[in-house]
Amino acid sequence: MSLIKKSKDKIVNFEFNKEYIKVITEKISINDASFINNSFKDMHPADAADIIEHLSQDDRESLIKLSNFKIDPAIFIELNEAIQTEITKYLSNESIVFILKNLDSDDAIQILENLDEKNKNDVLGSLPPKDRFVLLESLSYPEDSAARIMQRQFTAIPSNWSVGQTIDYLRENRDLPEEFLEIFIVDNEFKPIGTVPSSKVLRTPRETKMISITNETQFLIPVDMDREEVGRMFENYNLNSACVVDKNNKLVGMITNDDVLTVLAEEAEEDALRLAGVGDEEITDGIVTKTKRRFNWLLLNLFTAFLATWVISLFGATIEQMVALAFLMPIVASMGGNAGMQTLAVTVRAIATNDLTENNFSQNIIKEFSIGILNGIIFAIISAAIVQLWFQDSILSLIISISMILNMIVAGLFGILIPISLKKFKVDPAIASSVFVTTITDVIGFLSFLGIGAYFFY
Repeated sequence: MSLIKKSKDKIVNFEFNKEYIKVITEKISINDASFINNSFKDMHPADAADIIEHLSQDDRESLIKLSNFKIDPAIFIELNEAIQTEITKYLSNESIVFILKNLDSDDAIQILENLDEKNKNDVLGSLPPKDRFVLLESLSYPEDSAARIMQRQFTAIPSNWSVGQTIDYLRENRDLPEEFLEIFIVDNEFKPIGTVPSSKVLRTPRETKMISITNETQFLIPVDMDREEVGRMFENYNLNSACVVDKNNKLVGMITNDDVLTVLAEEAEEDALRLAGVGDEEITDGIVTKTKRRFNWLLLNLFTAFLATWVISLFGATIEQMVALAFLMPIVASMGGNAGMQTLAVTVRAIATNDLTENNFSQNIIKEFSIGILNGIIFAIISAAIVQLWFQDSILSLIISISMILNMIVAGLFGILIPISLKKFKVDPAIASSVFVTTITDVIGFLSFLGIGAYFFY
């Protein structure tokens, strides 16, 4: 069975399949660590991480505890966060220290964050003083700050060096990053002056001063800048890397585009989960944990459902007189809810990317109002036609038309107003917006439909 496709002795693709998972599981059961080690060496670390993630929890524990198996740090960092946390429970402190020492500082911080305080202190105490100081300093900054995702390994040289001195330094210094695209130029106080692409250094005569080929247009990222802001900066200016500076504007780290790509993916995932009322839920979380995280959101939805039901109860007599109203009223509410969620999703995204500002706020309000009217008219015509064919009642068709237009307008307006209002009160719009939008569209939908129905039938 061909598990790995090779070309010129280099792996070009990994074919993931259930049979291979079964093979790895069998090798774990017979303690064949040698086969697993050799297999993982021939794979890309991300593919090996996929294999580990697809094992059962018991098999993962057995794998990590195999006497001759030592997980590669490059594989470990590719595992999702929940699996990393699970595996660290099976690793000795010595193994965790080995992993941390072979990772960039930003990746090491990610692992340390998920350790409990006791293990974290034990691991930090086992690290060399220099590494321990670097990691402790990074941990002292807020969790979502630039300092938590920056790399401490970077390439910086004095502004008075020549190209020849720089090339010799790059060749001889073993503490530099394995890969880098830009070289930071610093002054005597280690404050960044500019950057030089490494490719430009190779194409410039040795005697040329580095300052003469320096690009002085640079982007300084404060250590305490929110990582979402960092992501927007990279996106706006198409940056490959940027230097991170402390409060004295001294160079302390570097952020690269791969770090930012991870941040943007995590933030997008977080917003999607929060809009659904799930929160920071992982697939590996237990039943009780997941139930607790979903409980508050579902409880809030229950109360809002009772509010909508109370509105319906106000028109009990009207519904008794015209039973068809009971059949049709969910249509108006559900259409309004869906329209509101569409506007909400676009608005939350616009807030996250800073596309929605004070300058264009009024314009967007008018736009959503217009969209609500247009959608309302279109779906009012469609709904009225269906109701007329179904019930042969022109008044009922008129009722659903008017209420559809009203609720569509309300849905568009509140889909943008609610997240903006929550933002002003320092509440994450992704967390609470959807339940409020849904409640308002339900209440307005029932109120308008049944209220207009009461007017016509009384």
